[in-house]
Amino acid sequence: MDNNYIFYKLRKIYEWDEEKIGNLFKSVEFMVSPLDIFAWMKQEQYEGFKAMPDQALAALLNGFIVDKRGLKDGKIPEHEEKLTNNIIFRKLRIALNFKDDDIVETLKKADIRIGKPELNAFFRDPKHPHYRVCGDQFLRNFLRGLQLGNQK
Repeated sequence: MDNNYIFYKLRKIYEWDEEKIGNLFKSVEFMVSPLDIFAWMKQEQYEGFKAMPDQALAALLNGFIVDKRGLKDGKIPEHEEKLTNNIIFRKLRIALNFKDDDIVETLKKADIRIGKPELNAFFRDPKHPHYRVCGDQFLRNFLRGLQLGNQK
């Protein structure tokens, strides 16, 4: 899935301003310039748009985890060089401290029905025989469910 889209959706859902975004990056010691953040915020058709690299989105998600849950064992998480939808989904689950029921309810808001065994397949090791790849549409619907659940 497009990193800029995920960044955009999370900014909207959680009402992150530039200062908050900068603080999320700082919390995991990821150096990023305000110009990069502004470029990632732009839509593709506008001048100055820049594609958000995987490592930057991983750092942002790690910052979200640290913001919501604190440091694990006092250590800053490593930022993955390459992201998959499964990793993004897992990081969101950790940051939000979601259990299976929370995810199922969030997906219901986006009119998606899923069972717990099917859901757990997304969080398995990729080498596991019951591992399931998280598709773009599924992740998009999860973000939509978060947005619908976060409306005032």
